[in-house]
Amino acid sequence: MLSEYLPILLFLIVAGGIGTALLLAGWLLGPRRPDKQKTAPYECGFEAFEDARMQFDVRYYLIAILFIIFDLEIAFLFPWAVVFRQIGVVAILEMAVFLGLLLLGFVYCWKKGALEWE
Repeated sequence: MLSEYLPILLFLIVAGGIGTALLLAGWLLGPRRPDKQKTAPYECGFEAFEDARMQFDVRYYLIAILFIIFDLEIAFLFPWAVVFRQIGVVAILEMAVFLGLLLLGFVYCWKKGALEWE
């Protein structure tokens, strides 16, 4: 039974050895000449003007979550659209309820001002 796993074990050993050898070669042979310009933070060609640990507004994350939700909505709509003719009236009504709930959530976020950016 264990002999069937020998090729997988050999593959893992060879892959790990190659990865380790390449990392070691880069570390040994790579140039090490750091200077002030190389170690400075890069900010699109400008000098860094704020601390990297600045806080983001929570609305940024809310917009990201809304994007993910509506992106997933599209992912659910594709398979439904492919079999649209074969699914029947019940599935069409279920999809209408699904889209209605998403629309209701979107209107709620809109009315609460979650999409307003100051």
